[in-house]
Amino acid sequence: MKQHISLVAALNIGFGIIRLLIGLVIMVILSTAGFISGDAGAMTITTLVGIIIALFFSIKSVPEILGGFGLLKRKPWARIVIIIIGCVDLIEFPIGTAIGIYTLWVLLNEETIAMFDQEMIYNNADKP
Repeated sequence: MKQHISLVAALNIGFGIIRLLIGLVIMVILSTAGFISGDAGAMTITTLVGIIIALFFSIKSVPEILGGFGLLKRKPWARIVIIIIGCVDLIEFPIGTAIGIYTLWVLLNEETIAMFDQEMIYNNADKP
């Protein structure tokens, strides 16, 4: 099951980075288009639209990337974050749906739950 968890983490990191880059590229393209037009109003509008699109893409990608790295380190909070991301992935047909199903299958598996419970007990044993 450890390999499945690592794969889920890698998928989330990879697709999170891709989503973030797509948002940034769209923002740059729109901002550049407004700049090329030479119209101050067009520059303002296209830059604003580009920023909104970049924010839209980053809303999901940032927690996805951070959760993926946390999952690699077997952090319990990361499992919850990625489960939520997996639920959102279910409506991103077709690739997101497949990743969401796989994510939920891996992270809601009894063996995975037990593994994260053991990790939490181990981490809390070090605290006074």
